[in-house]
Amino acid sequence: MKLDNAKANLASDTLAALCEFVGCSVDAGPYYSPDERPYIERFFGTIASRLSSRLPGYTGSHPRDLRRALADPKGNLRLYVSLDELEELIEYAIASYHGTPHAGLNSVTPLEAMTYFVRGKQQLLTWLPERHRRTMCLMQTARRCRVRAYLEQGVRPHINLYRVRYTNDVLACSTQLIGQPLLVYMNADDLRCVRAFLADGTELGVLEAQGAWRAFPHNLKLRQEILKLHSTKRAIGTNPIEAYVQTKLAEAKKSRKAASDVAQVMRVLAAAPMVRIPSGPAGSPVVAASATTLAPSSGSETPPASVLPRKLTIGTGQVF
Repeated sequence: MKLDNAKANLASDTLAALCEFVGCSVDAGPYYSPDERPYIERFFGTIASRLSSRLPGYTGSHPRDLRRALADPKGNLRLYVSLDELEELIEYAIASYHGTPHAGLNSVTPLEAMTYFVRGKQQLLTWLPERHRRTMCLMQTARRCRVRAYLEQGVRPHINLYRVRYTNDVLACSTQLIGQPLLVYMNADDLRCVRAFLADGTELGVLEAQGAWRAFPHNLKLRQEILKLHSTKRAIGTNPIEAYVQTKLAEAKKSRKAASDVAQVMRVLAAAPMVRIPSGPAGSPVVAASATTLAPSSGSETPPASVLPRKLTIGTGQVF
């Protein structure tokens, strides 16, 4: 894996986990030598010319760059691009790149070139093994959480993560683990559940958040905002997310920031992922469910509906 010798080299923990997980080595390359990485550098240049330099607020490559003045929105809020629109534009730019003929490929598209080498030359593509795809959570740095319990008060073994209790049937019955640390892997986009392992690598399975935190989808940023708003556990109440939304709705009439916070929370709740459990080993229920889906269906079942292409939600003035 070639890097550009920038600050990515300082992320030693991330690089070590990536090299061990994928099975590769890191080649930082010499300083100020973009020719050593021509493909990725050319791709960055294409994205910059077709997308980045055309976005409102582009600062240009130097103070007197003409594109800097042309991209100035001059306070027109309609010209600004939201995060969702930016993700759509990046997805479109990458898809357009793969479908555009390149001079370096004898005027064929990257997809056509890949098809030629795979089907014509019988070259094999490097795929990430299936066992690694099911354990993508192991690429992140694990958090160490100590098992706690208050048996005299009827509180069974659990862990605390960002002031919320997590447990499952296995951990709740494992009183011998009280006081021992667990390795916890979480999905920052959905904290309703995490995956826990013992120090020796034994998996405890998926730990679910307790209370209303388990029912409502929320990410790490939203939970931190809720805990920041409610400093004490008593003030959080039985449904902290609903209480947070109601508080922000009351403030939205007088504060633009509160209105933006409410809109962001609604977007998080509406865009909850279909599978909220972090990717796990082959014995997970998700794999079993997919195997059931692949079973042959009877003739009486209705055929699946055709999939329609998704259109960009932004105005045509932003599409290049």
